Amino acid sequence: MKYVVKLGGAALENPVLLHQCVQAIADLVRDGNQVALVHGGGVQLTRTLKQLGKKSEFISGLRVTDAETRDTALMVLGGSVNKALVAALGAHGQSAMGLSGGDGMVFRARKKRTAQDLGFVGEIVGSDPRWLHAIWKLDAVPVLSSLALGFDGEYYNINADEMAAACAICCQADALVFLTDVPGVRGADGEIMRWLSVDQIAALTKDSVISGGMLPKLSACREALFHGVKRVRILPAEAAAVLPDLCSSRITYGTEVMVA
Repeated sequence: MKYVVKLGGAALENPVLLHQCVQAIADLVRDGNQVALVHGGGVQLTRTLKQLGKKSEFISGLRVTDAETRDTALMVLGGSVNKALVAALGAHGQSAMGLSGGDGMVFRARKKRTAQDLGFVGEIVGSDPRWLHAIWKLDAVPVLSSLALGFDGEYYNINADEMAAACAICCQADALVFLTDVPGVRGADGEIMRWLSVDQIAALTKDSVISGGMLPKLSACREALFHGVKRVRILPAEAAAVLPDLCSSRITYGTEVMVA
């Protein structure tokens, strides 16, 4: 089976959580699955920008990205965070290849069209999964940072959740899993919703039950499901050990997003 796993938030900062997530991914590969790992790194990027004297600004969960912020994202996301994950997988005996969406032009982007100009924030408009398949043939894990090349030759910062959905769609993944630092999607009563229909998302957004970084995440879930990805789940990173059982057993952690 093909899995796309998106990793971000506290799991990238917490050595114990990172160990659990990487171990689960290595176990998936040893069970004969093909796994692509897509990562964010917003906390690390915000910290580096602060050290450079730049303030981070977000609109609807997306980072406003001027040229200097974009170049910093290339350094942090495509550099230190990406290579740290490759090293973590290697420490578990799992070979991995780190790349950005621009390498091999696996993903192509254009400037994201929004009411407010977000700068070098992009959206994926094209993909070529041949490099992913080549890496899988070597029993390795492609580790993708959320950056892609535009047709104008510029790098664009891509929301990592959107990147994960685009990756799952282009390689026809069986499952897309978001390993997060939240236990799942909370409903109006504050309880975790074990199942969430895509038809419910608009109403929850209108009532401000869903906001901030959860907005692009659920948009990515919807996009993946509407383009053939069979299972989409938002899973707390501390429950990463259940990943190898995701498609064969009843899982009670996180939120399963489904088409009604």
